Amino acid sequence: MDTAPLPYKIGNENLCRITEKAAKQLAALLAQSQKPGGALRIAVVGGGCSGLQYQMDLIDAPREKDIQVESHEVRVVIDPKSALYVSGSTLDYSDDLQSTGFVVTNPNAASHCSCGKSFTV
Repeated sequence: MDTAPLPYKIGNENLCRITEKAAKQLAALLAQSQKPGGALRIAVVGGGCSGLQYQMDLIDAPREKDIQVESHEVRVVIDPKSALYVSGSTLDYSDDLQSTGFVVTNPNAASHCSCGKSFTV
């Protein structure tokens, strides 16, 4: 039996840990979006008041060279360039009065802006 190599890499929670709360919310969003086999893409892009910010999208499948982390039966996908910035991070979900959504706690961030949406390294 010939098995072709995956076009993407398999990572682990050393790259990005997914909390149980984030996993439950992600599973619900994927089901609602009719992408039950999909994933959450986390990318680091230029912008925001501190210089870098997270961009998150629901996707059907990883792209070539992406890194996929699976935990609690959900998948997060990170491109190799963004992986340099998010290594060791935790993905959580916040539903408090101030903000609702996925939150990345990043040990590599030297500072954050007051809104909490952008950071510097």
